[in-house]
Amino acid sequence: MPADHLLNTVLQHYQDLHDGPKTEQIIGTTAHLLSQLSNPLNLGVLTSQLLTAPAIWERHDGLRTAVRVISIYNTAAIRVREYEIQNDKNKLEGRPLEGGALRCDVWARAVVKGADEYSKRWQHLLVLTGVLMGMEANDRHALSSSLRGTLEQAVVTAANMALESHRQDGPLAGASIALALNFSFPLLSDFNKSQINCNELLPVTIWALTGPEGFCEGQFLQVIAESITEAPGQLLSWTSQTPSFQLLQAMDQRPLMGNVGPLSKLAAYAALHATDTSVVLAAHEALLVFSRQVLDAWRLNRFNDIDPAFEANKLSLETLQKTWPVLWQVLRKLLFGAVAILQAIVSRSLLDHHMLNAIAASGIATKSLHILRNFYFISSRNNNSAFQVYNFTYLTSIDTLSRHPAACEMLLNEIRPLEAPTAPITHLSRTLDLFYLNVAEHLPLVLSTAACEALIIKPATAYLSQDGPMTPSTVELFESSHSAILSVLSCPQHSPLTIDITPFYIVKLFESFPQQISPRQFRVAYKTVMQIVSPPFPIAAMEPHLAETLLEMLRASIPTAGTTLLPQTPDAASPDAAASGDLTQQPAEPCSEQSSLAMALVDTLPSLPLPLVEEWLTITAQTLNTIEDPRLRAPVKKRFWDILINGEMDVERAAIGVEWWGNQGGRELFTSRPTPEAAMMSGAIVSSDQVSSKL
Repeated sequence: MPADHLLNTVLQHYQDLHDGPKTEQIIGTTAHLLSQLSNPLNLGVLTSQLLTAPAIWERHDGLRTAVRVISIYNTAAIRVREYEIQNDKNKLEGRPLEGGALRCDVWARAVVKGADEYSKRWQHLLVLTGVLMGMEANDRHALSSSLRGTLEQAVVTAANMALESHRQDGPLAGASIALALNFSFPLLSDFNKSQINCNELLPVTIWALTGPEGFCEGQFLQVIAESITEAPGQLLSWTSQTPSFQLLQAMDQRPLMGNVGPLSKLAAYAALHATDTSVVLAAHEALLVFSRQVLDAWRLNRFNDIDPAFEANKLSLETLQKTWPVLWQVLRKLLFGAVAILQAIVSRSLLDHHMLNAIAASGIATKSLHILRNFYFISSRNNNSAFQVYNFTYLTSIDTLSRHPAACEMLLNEIRPLEAPTAPITHLSRTLDLFYLNVAEHLPLVLSTAACEALIIKPATAYLSQDGPMTPSTVELFESSHSAILSVLSCPQHSPLTIDITPFYIVKLFESFPQQISPRQFRVAYKTVMQIVSPPFPIAAMEPHLAETLLEMLRASIPTAGTTLLPQTPDAASPDAAASGDLTQQPAEPCSEQSSLAMALVDTLPSLPLPLVEEWLTITAQTLNTIEDPRLRAPVKKRFWDILINGEMDVERAAIGVEWWGNQGGRELFTSRPTPEAAMMSGAIVSSDQVSSKL
């Protein structure tokens, strides 16, 4: 059929509603016509009629209609570019021209003229976006530089005018603007990007992410909760045939949901470049509300009590293999999109003078941490928080908050674990407690001693005692509790509290080892406590005998400790790593409970008060020689030797060590048991058949 006759047929079809297949046929014919018409006036008429056609706009297909329009012009523009390249060859070879035979610049101008006063600005934006994508995306560069600049300006102008009127045009207008800019934004020059009205764009993008075209205010989690049933064996079942799963899949396939990454970048750009600070603060509040909605919906979902370590024991096979991975894929999208926007807001808060005053800064940091806490059930699973944007947002918020002691105390009071919870303790509640402990660990320096005791020591103490087997989640809680307590003990201003807490903490430390904490963790904790109670910390003057008391406790526990090999743990470290301060490398040497305690005793030597150094060098050498198994004794002796020679001791303690080695019997004690290599201080003279010095 000739193109002009086909044009009349399509224009007639535009006036009536049709079923789905017929509508798709009309759309395909429109894209074909746009690349075949040779009269620029007809291109303008076709575009003008398309933007007002009942067959397209009265189907109420939501954002899919906007996608169709962008796709029509994107496809047509690509074909026109291909025809132009082919026709240049055809002219040289004397063959007939293909398509409408219009140059790309002429075609683009003709199409844009069809975006007239009879249609709305947000509809114009869809056409302009489609043309720009088809002509310039993927390095096609089909337009002249001047026309491309004009087209980019037209996109920005149409977007700004659409943003000003989208509230009157309805929700489809706002979603369409977000969608169109999502596609066109990467193609705009920096200058044209800077001309976008970010004050209006930011709330539109936030709504697009969190609203009906995005994550639906977390309501999909409530719908899922209603579909969960109990399978045989008390397993939770959520099958792929349930309407809620089909709803989740449909939601995940929406146009904006398929482009959450670019959408969040667009929102982040708007947050950074909006000229009105109040708009940014409103977006921040909207993210907080959204995060609460998601957390509340998850709290009412029976899945909230599933520990990742026991998923296979709690979920039916179909749920575990089919529906569960899809759910977490959507939740990860949600987390990444929200945190990308939050990071931009937090970054702006460091530069915007309206956000730098004490009240605003502490409020922004507090809300940001609330948002991260509300999403922590997502970010704490499968290492979902291990990306730079999340870490920047989290640590920057804590850093900002730590400048305001009152705000720190207020936040901890708001999110602290309940001392006597009325509801059953679930995996979700433990996850939120873990977030609390991780945040609290950073704040003792700015809190009062009373606040530290009430808000850090007491909540952390509740997790120091663990009964039964340790799961990965309880291990994290246990470790965070130790870290939080150690962070308080490490603050000199809390020395009175440290004196009261240290004996109790050391007892708990011994009770936990080796069943609940690894040898590395025990050594790090004990060494830290010994540093805290030794000079130059003020507690050494307040309780001068505390350091020796702790040493005696450790020494007394070694003879009765177990001598069987302990299983290797992922966090174990070799003595060489320990000597360098890197306690994260994989070990090469085996260890027992006894040898680990002896190793901890060796680790304390560089921090001992000076009057105790010589005596405890002797005691340590004697103690390590009580380890019967040479395989277990060798790493301890190597660590002891490293401390003597590798500079870990300061000058005064090193001098005592040299004196002890040469004149106080240290050499004889250290070599009282035969070892594969005779240890010698640096510079010793040996015969040619002896082992050379290690230094």
